[in-house]
Amino acid sequence: MSVLLHPDYPAPSWPAPPSWAVTGRAADPEDAAFRAGMALAHLHGVKTQPGLTLALWRDRLALEAAAATVRVSGRSEGLVELRDALHLGRPGDPLGPAGEIGQVWRRAVTRPLTARGLAPLPGVALEEIRRELARPGAAIARAAATLETVLAEAPRAEAAALILADAALARALGWERIVPLLAAGLSPRDLRRERDELRLACHQAVVRAATRAAGLAQDLTQRAARLHAVAPKLRAKRAEAALKLFLAQDALTPTALTNLMSGRAARRLCDRLVALGALRELTGRDSFRLYGL
Repeated sequence: MSVLLHPDYPAPSWPAPPSWAVTGRAADPEDAAFRAGMALAHLHGVKTQPGLTLALWRDRLALEAAAATVRVSGRSEGLVELRDALHLGRPGDPLGPAGEIGQVWRRAVTRPLTARGLAPLPGVALEEIRRELARPGAAIARAAATLETVLAEAPRAEAAALILADAALARALGWERIVPLLAAGLSPRDLRRERDELRLACHQAVVRAATRAAGLAQDLTQRAARLHAVAPKLRAKRAEAALKLFLAQDALTPTALTNLMSGRAARRLCDRLVALGALRELTGRDSFRLYGL
């Protein structure tokens, strides 16, 4: 989706999902499946709304999925550490285990939903990726079966298993890219479940994660509308090109804008956008700062 900056850019709003679908606990597996189907149908409608910057939405969801995957792997890094690893290192520097998980997730949501598009995934061969994408069945059942199969074959490949499970889900729903859902909704204990118990956990996780993803989409569209509204107030050369980058990525350093303007101009632009309420500084630090919607 191309991003055209315009001061009258709308901040779309859409109905919330039915409260019965997203509150309380399901009475039985059939109820859980019905609730999950409703949550996914609502999210599909949200996903197709005009004004949602899909690349930014998927990138932010990928970061949250990476943080959840890091926790599953037994590490303690959160969103702050992941952003630092992904954005503050120099090209070629090692990212560390958590940063590598973040990079794999961010790459996965930008690639075509094909075996070659998703490869390489750590611990999983190309033929296994192809096999899981071709798996038949209902959407969440396919995702649960993929998760169980990959973890049975490679117990330490949590990132690849969760990415492939979300890929199976997206493929079944006819989506063109992965929308990270299962990683953020499943607990480490859930990943040790099998068969019916795992399918139930996946249905419940999808309800939680789809509701969260829909709320994030609403928030980002409102923030994007604010960014569009303040665009005419900016005087920096290439400011519009810089704003388009913020509408496509979770976070950026001022240094990431220096191919468009000087380092000083980039820092001034970021601080100006924060002052106008169009961007947030995401770290709370005085140096090595990161900015995003």
